[in-house]
Amino acid sequence: MIYTVTLNPAVDKTVEINDFSAGKVNRVSSVRLDAGGKGINVSKVISSLGGRSIAMGILGGASGGFIKDYLDCRGIDSDFVFIDEETRTNLKVVDSLKGTNTDINEPGPLVNSDDLDMLLQKLLDRVREDSIVVFSGSVPDNLDKTIYARWIGEIKEKGAATILDADRELLKNGIKAGPYLVKPNIYELGEIFDTAIEEAEQAERYARQLVVDFGIELAAVSLGEKGALYVDKKRSLLAHGIKVDVKSTVGAGDALVAALAYSIDTKAGFEAAARLATACSAANVTTAGTQAADWSLIDDLQERVVLEYL
Repeated sequence: MIYTVTLNPAVDKTVEINDFSAGKVNRVSSVRLDAGGKGINVSKVISSLGGRSIAMGILGGASGGFIKDYLDCRGIDSDFVFIDEETRTNLKVVDSLKGTNTDINEPGPLVNSDDLDMLLQKLLDRVREDSIVVFSGSVPDNLDKTIYARWIGEIKEKGAATILDADRELLKNGIKAGPYLVKPNIYELGEIFDTAIEEAEQAERYARQLVVDFGIELAAVSLGEKGALYVDKKRSLLAHGIKVDVKSTVGAGDALVAALAYSIDTKAGFEAAARLATACSAANVTTAGTQAADWSLIDDLQERVVLEYL
């Protein structure tokens, strides 16, 4: 079973504004609301792949109720801790004329230690040796930036596999706990090593260093439109990017993580996992908001993925 943990969920409100201009009156051409937060996005994509996951995290207020109902309506299982404070709303401004995506993210509510302990206990009670636990996204401002590292350690003691998709201190601390899989983008990979990384070959060297130095089984590095890099203890595979019509880049990395989690759960091979993950990421950017792409599109795009061993 796959479990996704979202400590700072959000209602994603996506508005399309043609020729968006700061400091002026702008007219919205369309609006959509989605349940959001990186872990929840992962659960949505796993569902579109025909897999099953349980979305876990902390929800509050009317916004939290919307997220729970959204997942229920789509048959996505969940097990949240509920608090009184309101779950945040993140605004995504998409300008198709200029080809821009602007994120305006709220910080989210603070979380007390009792609620956090309750969530961790729920997770530990569920996890088995064949489980996969995905830790992704930001955390409430009052939480220590070692939280993912500590929870990864707890899950590893149960014998389960962990996946980490975070940034900055959450990522730097989390990799020290040795998750099974880590998914930085090329810029986040550079931040880990305090350097600028621009080319896939350079990224491969640093991704391999992650695998060797921290006992990580697989490092997946998203390269934006250039595709993604997959590095394990034996191989380095570059999946070249696919040209698609881009509507929104939000959630592309989450789709990649979802496909990798699904592939681990179904025991897919290395190349099959890379192909599916790259296709999922490309399919995701063709959708509005943070909705998951249809399986039919993902399946078609898999045939267009070009793999190259480095």
